[in-house]
Amino acid sequence: MTTLRLALAQVNPTVGDLAGNAAMVVQQSLRAATSGADLVAFPEMMLTGYPIEDLALRGSFQRACRLAVEQLARDLAEAGCGDLVVVVGFLDSLGSDADSGPGRPRGGARNAAAVLHRGEVRGVYAKHHLPNYGVFDEFRYFVPGEEPLLFRVSGVDVALAICEDLWQDGGPVAQVRDSGAGLLLVINGSPYERSKDDARLALCRRRSAEAGCPIAYVNMVGGQDELVFDGDSMVVRPDGTIVARAREFVDELLVLDLEVAAAAQGGPGAATVVIPETATPGRPKPPLQQPVVAPELADAPEVYLALTVGLRDYVRKNGFGAVALGLSGGIDSALVAAIACDAIGAENVIGVSMPSRYSSDHSRDDAAELARRTGLRYRTVEIAPMVAAFQQSLGLTGLAEENVQARVRGVTLMGISNAEGPLVLATGNKSEIAVGYSTIYGDAVGGFAPIKDVPKSLVWELSRWRNSAAAARGEVPPIPENSIAKEPSAELRPDQLDSDSLPDYALLDEILDAYVEHDRGAAELLESGFEHDLVHRIVRLIDLAEYKRRQYPPGTKITYKAFGRDRRLPITNRWREHVPGAAMWT
Repeated sequence: MTTLRLALAQVNPTVGDLAGNAAMVVQQSLRAATSGADLVAFPEMMLTGYPIEDLALRGSFQRACRLAVEQLARDLAEAGCGDLVVVVGFLDSLGSDADSGPGRPRGGARNAAAVLHRGEVRGVYAKHHLPNYGVFDEFRYFVPGEEPLLFRVSGVDVALAICEDLWQDGGPVAQVRDSGAGLLLVINGSPYERSKDDARLALCRRRSAEAGCPIAYVNMVGGQDELVFDGDSMVVRPDGTIVARAREFVDELLVLDLEVAAAAQGGPGAATVVIPETATPGRPKPPLQQPVVAPELADAPEVYLALTVGLRDYVRKNGFGAVALGLSGGIDSALVAAIACDAIGAENVIGVSMPSRYSSDHSRDDAAELARRTGLRYRTVEIAPMVAAFQQSLGLTGLAEENVQARVRGVTLMGISNAEGPLVLATGNKSEIAVGYSTIYGDAVGGFAPIKDVPKSLVWELSRWRNSAAAARGEVPPIPENSIAKEPSAELRPDQLDSDSLPDYALLDEILDAYVEHDRGAAELLESGFEHDLVHRIVRLIDLAEYKRRQYPPGTKITYKAFGRDRRLPITNRWREHVPGAAMWT
């Protein structure tokens, strides 16, 4: 056995920012080198950010990435990190002359990892297993790798894999035991969803036992459009012991001394890339603290952090300085406001109360109270005169009259955005979006929708948790209790309640979980015990609302199947789930 000092850089790259991401690699590598690390690993596609989507097919981007990784190797050496072995994810390509066709995108783009040392690219590994499910389209973008890579550093043979290579049976991970590797290093761009941390840990334990050596798993953090990455980097031994585990949603350099099997000399397990020895044997290294095993977060704080980081990075990475949202006094806008204040600071959040003649006094008071508690920038815009002008010109009644109020509010918020520059936040939740209980070009307006993937039941749970967490710290809870306790209403007509149009949200969310998350058909819903007419009505509402969802702003994914990347259905679609006993096409 020998000791390898390993560093895992759990960091937050930005898609397309080759220079900025490379600078981050140099900065963290210097920290690793100062800590005496032999090896530092960065996440999947670190140099480009992830996912890069159709950028992967652009020849100019492919060439820039190849030049960038070569320059990074030189920059590391010039910065004083030349003796440190650096593993970094990047976009490789086989060149414009590479064969193209099914499964071989033009330019031969590859999701790859480079092994950098002393100013050179010593080896390149290309991802073998390309995920093509859920939010992933890697078969569209990349050519799969075929060869394993084993590199020797400080007397240890290290096997390399990238994300999906770990999830799929067979392939490079299955070959690790026979290779004699002392460590399996896996770099990842694994997006967050609820309970995925438990699945990752179980997977790492299983694969470590199969490989017969420890697994070092490094994942990125931060938001990228709809996706948010939670980190959860870890080192696990074959007996299932967690040696170290990073905190979720936090940039962190995890450095530890790891006892691993020394490399055999020669034979079939010999490394394909041998890094020259850089340190005098027995030379002392700086002392390290015991590796940290971060405690797991409970569900509510974990989800809340995901939503906060997702919004923060969407705002920051897209160059916005502030956000604006409508404050109705209801629970959805209250939760979004709290998330926004936590994400970018209350001084950068504009809350706009836009009462109409149907707005209750308590709703106005609740909106003002939330603003007082959070300290956000608050203003009131009376929309009744604007609504009256539409009424006078168009003579709208019924649903059209209700919707014009929402659309006037949307126009008001977009006007503020155009005049002052904040990003407008839509405040709809997953339950309402699922059944079309929103007004297109009204409350659906905006550039980002923080709770788009949060079912209504979870909205209440998160709000209660946020308030209790504040109280536990001796702070003022941000969300007025009345916003949590009162029955929800759009307040677009006299005495309106959500329950006039929808079933109890707890029941609705159960149906949505079955139909949307798990793709169960109408007959299966009936077999599960849901009432016949309710299934018929809710399934029909979900199917008919696809055109609204297609035009809804992006929002952070937290569930197994979010609207958008995860669930792609045609808008023009005559298929309807048949509920036994109901007319076929109603």
